[in-house]
Amino acid sequence: MNSESLNRAFLRVFPESGDDAAILEVQAPGRVNLIGEHTDYNDGFVFPMAIDRVTAIALRRRGDQLIRLYSTAQRQMAEFSIGGPVKKDPPAWSLYAKGVCEALRQKGHTGLGADILVESDIPLGGGLSSSAAFEVATALALLSAWGQTMPPVEMALACQWAEHHYAGTPCGIMDQFISAMAKAGHAMLLDCRDQSYRQIPLDDPTVCVVIVNSHVKHELVAGEYKDRRSQCQAAVAALAKMYPLAKALRDVTMPMLQEGQPSMDPVVFKRARHVVGENQRALDFAAALQKRDYAACGRLMYASHASLRDDYAVSCPELDTLVDLSRSISGVFGARLTGGGFGGCVVVLAKKEAIAPLTQVLEREYPLRCGKNPGIFATAPGPGAHVVRG
Repeated sequence: MNSESLNRAFLRVFPESGDDAAILEVQAPGRVNLIGEHTDYNDGFVFPMAIDRVTAIALRRRGDQLIRLYSTAQRQMAEFSIGGPVKKDPPAWSLYAKGVCEALRQKGHTGLGADILVESDIPLGGGLSSSAAFEVATALALLSAWGQTMPPVEMALACQWAEHHYAGTPCGIMDQFISAMAKAGHAMLLDCRDQSYRQIPLDDPTVCVVIVNSHVKHELVAGEYKDRRSQCQAAVAALAKMYPLAKALRDVTMPMLQEGQPSMDPVVFKRARHVVGENQRALDFAAALQKRDYAACGRLMYASHASLRDDYAVSCPELDTLVDLSRSISGVFGARLTGGGFGGCVVVLAKKEAIAPLTQVLEREYPLRCGKNPGIFATAPGPGAHVVRG
């Protein structure tokens, strides 16, 4: 994202600030999850990477404790005080930033207010974690403005708290974690139970990741997401009667699950079967990527999509169409829905030479079958949140 245009936008919104010499700028990336979907809130494994689409914040320090926050996407200003507990006042989009301010305050991090402009090129509602990027960028910008630091894991957890308590989404830790801690040229195998992680290279110049936006918008705050969490908890409760050490689906093997099937509602069993299988797929994907066995990675991605479609029931006809069309292209290793589902994006692992034919087929066939134009872009694993200027 261009710093000059960001600064110009800032000065248009906050003209009284004068020249741009004292403007601080930070960026935090969106993410795509290569595999390991709906496992994060089950203490499982995920495999995200940062993308080269970001949320950028331009900030100028104030002399009082007022935050003036302007979103270029919403074309709206929100004003609030950080002199005490931060109120959960509308507009709704501002709650992500307000929650971050309150999380930082509760951890003893506070300071003077700021004029803040937020701009993002992460597709909204596409399952690419625009909300987490907004939270992490806000946290890093304020901490930098105050001359304070916070360990990246602690900052990610503060942002997760903000999403839980202010935005009202009971998300796992993956989105905030990768936005805060990504490493360029790498994807991250993250253990959501103990927050340990491994950075695994994804830097083969002949291979790329392609993200395809179905332009079917999903809302994770909706009841479907919460239903899936409660169904997973019901599966654990049933299994714990046989296996007292099973505290989450992370602790369950497929034989254990099959043994417990008679005691479960059939839908609950299917939800659990996805999570148990997906955890293993994430581990197998990491091992295959380490060996640069992209064909094996692709097979695991297709298996993941089938499980999300059939067992977890979070796909939709548009996503299935994109995966099926991708499968038909020579040089595509694998494809799957990514993010919470019910719309959003498909992630494709492919040879770079396959980008052009893949784009051509999707742009021709997807509108004919689904009545929408796909949004397609290739990306490489980018860095985590960082200060661009400050």
